[in-house]
Amino acid sequence: MASDVIDDASRGLADVPSSPTQAPREQPSRPTRLYRRRFFVVYVVLAAALGATAAGVVLALNESLGTHTVWATWQPSDGGTTGAKQIAAHVSKEYHLATGAQLVDVIAKPPSVSPADQQIPIHYLAVRGKKAKGDEVIPVNGDDTVQYSLCGLGDNCAIATGKPSVQRGTLVRREILELALYTFKYMGGIKNVIAFMPPTPGSAPKYVVFLQRDALDDQLRTPLTKTLSSKTPLPSTISRNEQQTIDATTESRVYSFSLSQAQQGDAILVLAPLPA
Repeated sequence: MASDVIDDASRGLADVPSSPTQAPREQPSRPTRLYRRRFFVVYVVLAAALGATAAGVVLALNESLGTHTVWATWQPSDGGTTGAKQIAAHVSKEYHLATGAQLVDVIAKPPSVSPADQQIPIHYLAVRGKKAKGDEVIPVNGDDTVQYSLCGLGDNCAIATGKPSVQRGTLVRREILELALYTFKYMGGIKNVIAFMPPTPGSAPKYVVFLQRDALDDQLRTPLTKTLSSKTPLPSTISRNEQQTIDATTESRVYSFSLSQAQQGDAILVLAPLPA
């Protein structure tokens, strides 16, 4: 029986770790230590690479979501006609002639015409096709379309001062592009912008710029200053790069316009492309 007690005690002591003084640990060999050190260095490098990759992914995701970029420093505080009027007021005061006079005033409203002092809504745009391409009829209303009229305060809304020039016409198209970009960016549901251009003195209005949201998708994905410089130029100071941007986005979308009426009385704005 005493032997059983001794055996039990011996088995219990076997589960207790021995002290360092009783059994010194075996030190790893030099090659083993070298391999461990190399493994540690590789591990650190891999961890750093993975961390940088993860940071890049997060940054790209944030940029795609627009969390680190501001499209513009100003935006309208309302939508609908009120928002369009705010955009018109904000943009128009930035455009001037060399004399310092404002280039044009901008009137914002739903698509409509006013013959004989009557306000008639435009329900359709009929865009004439080029060559073999057929005409395109586009239904429009105040929920998806904003109309801007650029008036120079002269006869028939011509620019009242200065001489007409190609550069001045380019500046007018730049203003229309900026109006459209603000409208599409901040006014949900707007798909179309119709902008009536001021005529040359002594002429009746005959040109309109028609822009659609899809055509400006790239410009709406990047800050406004990537498309147009933050400092609005004068007619004579438009840079070559900006000239190319304005022409690429608006030149092919300038139309001569006329009015027609459907059998049911609906007003139709007919847009004809300019000769090449």
